[in-house]
Amino acid sequence: MDANLAVVTHGRAGGSRLRVAVRVRPGAARTAVGGRRGDALVVRVTARPTGGAATLAALRAVAGAFGVARSDVTLVTGAASRDKVVDIAGSPATLARRLDELLGPPASPGRSAATGPPT
Repeated sequence: MDANLAVVTHGRAGGSRLRVAVRVRPGAARTAVGGRRGDALVVRVTARPTGGAATLAALRAVAGAFGVARSDVTLVTGAASRDKVVDIAGSPATLARRLDELLGPPASPGRSAATGPPT
């Protein structure tokens, strides 16, 4: 688990949560979660960024990608921004493994994590 992308937090009720930085890309051709942009997990959503539709779609997409209920994903910051921080309730070890799968391999020298392989 990349410490710049996620941190484990503990709630008042004793439950653990994984706090993850996400970068939302609204207006995508299809909804998908995966890859990285800087220090954030990329979340592509078809919804447009009007009236909070993209944020809601992103929270649903994150829940689906991590295999948790929508109610287990909470927006911490970034309601009106493409850069958001979310808390995901569940087993930190399981969530961290899934985060690593979604992020894919780290970018190698000569390859930008934001743009993919050189063309």
